[in-house]
Amino acid sequence: MVAIDVSEGQLATARRLADIHGSRIEWLHGNAETVPYPDGSFDVAVSEYGAALWCDPYAWIPEAVRLLRPGGRLSFLTNSPMLTTCYPLDGSEAGFTLVRPYFGQHMFDWSGVEIDPGGVEFNLAISDWFSLFHQHGLEVVDFLELQAPESATGTQFVVPADWAKRYPSEMVWKLRKKP
Repeated sequence: MVAIDVSEGQLATARRLADIHGSRIEWLHGNAETVPYPDGSFDVAVSEYGAALWCDPYAWIPEAVRLLRPGGRLSFLTNSPMLTTCYPLDGSEAGFTLVRPYFGQHMFDWSGVEIDPGGVEFNLAISDWFSLFHQHGLEVVDFLELQAPESATGTQFVVPADWAKRYPSEMVWKLRKKP
C-alpha cells in the first residue's frame, strides 16, 4: 500500500492513524499528478478528497490510469459541482442562489477569499467528468450523489444541513480501467 500527499501535515496524521491500526504503508510526499511508479503498478487507487479535490483532474486522472493495471479500480470522493455553483465567492456558507456557471468549471482559487482563505481546488461539470473518463479508458461502475440525512443539523465545511438535504454536496465515483 502506498499513500501520497503534497501536505506533510496530512501525511503525519495518516501515519499516526496507520500506526494505531497497524497498517503497513509506504509514504510519499508528492503530487498525485506525477507519481514515481511504473505503469500498471496498482490494482486500486483511492482518493477521499486529496487528489480528487486538490489536483487538476486533467493531470491526475491520466496519471491514475497510467498507474492502474488493466481492470484496476479507481474510486474517489469529492465536492459536487452543484456545491461549487452555490458556494459564494467570499468563502461563506453555500446558499440557494447560483453564484457561478455550472458549465466550464475547472479551477477555483480560494486563497484570496474574505472568509477562511484556502487553496486551489478543482471540479468539473458531470458531463466533463464522463468525457474525461471515456478519453482515458475508464468505465463508470457506479456514481453516487450524497444527500445529508433528515436528522442532520448545523453546517459542515461551509455546507448547511438544510442545503445538503436538498442538493448533493459530495459525489463518489467508482471506476474501472478497461482491460
